Amino acid sequence: MAFSACPICNFSVPTHELERHANLHFIGEDEARDMEFAWRIALLPPIPSPTNKYISIFVDSAPSSSHGIDARVDTTASEGNRNDRGHASLVLSQKREVLYKIEFDLMAMLRRCLELERGSSRTVLCGYIDHFQSIVSHDHGWGCGWRNIQMLSSHLIKQRQEAQQVLYGGSGFVPNIESLQRWLELAWNKGFDPPGSDDFNQRVHGMKTWIGTTECAALLRSFGLRARIVDFSTRKAAGVSGPMDRFLSKGVDSSIAVSIGEKSYRDFGKGKGHQVLARWVWNYFSSSNTGESGNQPVVLSEKSPLYFQHDGHSRTIVGIQAKPEKKNGMLQYNLLILDPSERTRALEKSLSRNSGWQQLIKRGVRTLRKPQYQLCYVDPGIASGEELEELKNMHSALHEL
Repeated sequence: MAFSACPICNFSVPTHELERHANLHFIGEDEARDMEFAWRIALLPPIPSPTNKYISIFVDSAPSSSHGIDARVDTTASEGNRNDRGHASLVLSQKREVLYKIEFDLMAMLRRCLELERGSSRTVLCGYIDHFQSIVSHDHGWGCGWRNIQMLSSHLIKQRQEAQQVLYGGSGFVPNIESLQRWLELAWNKGFDPPGSDDFNQRVHGMKTWIGTTECAALLRSFGLRARIVDFSTRKAAGVSGPMDRFLSKGVDSSIAVSIGEKSYRDFGKGKGHQVLARWVWNYFSSSNTGESGNQPVVLSEKSPLYFQHDGHSRTIVGIQAKPEKKNGMLQYNLLILDPSERTRALEKSLSRNSGWQQLIKRGVRTLRKPQYQLCYVDPGIASGEELEELKNMHSALHEL
């Protein structure tokens, strides 16, 4: 067996275990113990039991130990239960993504910087979220979609208890890209998004494969989450309706009033193009907040972040700012975006110093020049039964730019 020295502690470990060992240096003691525990279980060979259709797995053969786990894998499972065995196996073998550790809550720092800005503006932000950056030596150029799934997952695990209990087997952490690829393949095996599954020939694990909002929705829906998709396109959208239309209930051709402080500004909906997308994002985040006063310059929304896809790249929208223009009083929107291509350390540094963060996070409507955009968001609650079956088929609401 080949051995290699750990670059962190210089301890000699088997070469095939070097990556796992090194990653343990970057997480907490409790997390490291949990990962080691799961890894040991994953390596255990199957135990045949002809008299009992269930297999009970215990570490160190100690059922009464605090580390005891009853995996209860059904060895008589039929074709319909095969995915259950795959789910249980993946829960034990998945790996946690190693994050760059920041000292303070990223969104709390962003909120503070927004509150310090001068001028009349109002901002709506989502709650907690971690930033997952692409790594040059690992996923640069193709991994942005997976990183956005990680960002969205970090929010759901932290902010929604029902999501935390079902996501990734209730592990309570965000898996790495390789594990997410296996979760997507399992979602396809369960029947979620058959056309998309066919496009990838039912396989993504270990491949440098671009994905988008459809794959994000299929993965999250496989856990019962109500992931929705909405399209914004320059093509005609006659007769299109969907779950997102309620956020545009005032219509594109009507004016929208937005309260900023003690004043109310009119956002005239007759503007064409990507203002439609910006108004939708504003209405989405503003339709549900944590009960904070509308007079505050920055308020928190209970809505999930938005997976934001366009040709060539994807990012995560964590909020939106509305600011009246001096000339005509119309609202100018700035999307607040976390980009996987940005360095987490650079984001932390700019926000902590309140300097340069605007160039990394703010994106005005004028920067939206693509002919088509797609968003994915997650409604509260867990689907089951007939509703879960319906979620296997992908549909979107289409709005014309």
